[in-house]
Amino acid sequence: MSRLAALSTRVLLVCAAIGVATGLLGGIEGWLTIPVLAATPFLYGLMLGVHVMPGIIAQELFRAPWVALLTHGLAALVSCAVAPVYIPQFLGTALLFGGVQELVAAGFRYRAWGWWRYLISALVNGAIVATAVWFAADLAQLPLWAGIAYLMLSLLGPVAWTLVALGVGRSLERAGVNPRRRAAR
Repeated sequence: MSRLAALSTRVLLVCAAIGVATGLLGGIEGWLTIPVLAATPFLYGLMLGVHVMPGIIAQELFRAPWVALLTHGLAALVSCAVAPVYIPQFLGTALLFGGVQELVAAGFRYRAWGWWRYLISALVNGAIVATAVWFAADLAQLPLWAGIAYLMLSLLGPVAWTLVALGVGRSLERAGVNPRRRAAR
C-alpha cells in the first residue's frame, strides 16, 4: 500500500470503527478508575492497559504510518463522550500511547510487523504507565507485595491487551476488513 493511499476513505472509516469500539472500552475504564484505585489500586495498571488497543488493531490491519495515532485520537474522543470527567487523561493517553506505537513502527521504518515489535511498544507504554501511576496513586503506601504486583501488572497489562488487540486485528483481516493486504500476500 502506498504511503499516499494509507489514509484512504476505507482506512479512515475502519480506523473510526476501531476508535468507536475501543473508545467505549476506554470510557468504561475511566468510570472504573476511582473504584479500582480505592479498592485494589495494584490492578489499575492492568486495567489502564486497555488503551493500547486502538493503535495495535489499526497497525495490525493496515501496517501503515499514522493509523495508530489517528485511531487513538478517535478512540479518545469517544472515551471523552462516555466519561467526560477524564477528557485531559484520555487525550493525553491517546497522544502518549499512539505516539509510542508510531515511534516504534517508524524506528523499524514501518517494515517490521511481527508480534515481537508490538510488544516493544507495549513494554514502553507499560513502563510509562507504571511510573506515572506509582506517584499518582501513592502506591508507596501499599504493602510490598501490592507494590510489586502493581509494577508487574502495569508492565504486563499493556502486553496482555496488545496480544488481545493483535487477535482482534487478525480476526478482522480474516473477515475481509482489509482485503487489499490479504491479496498482496
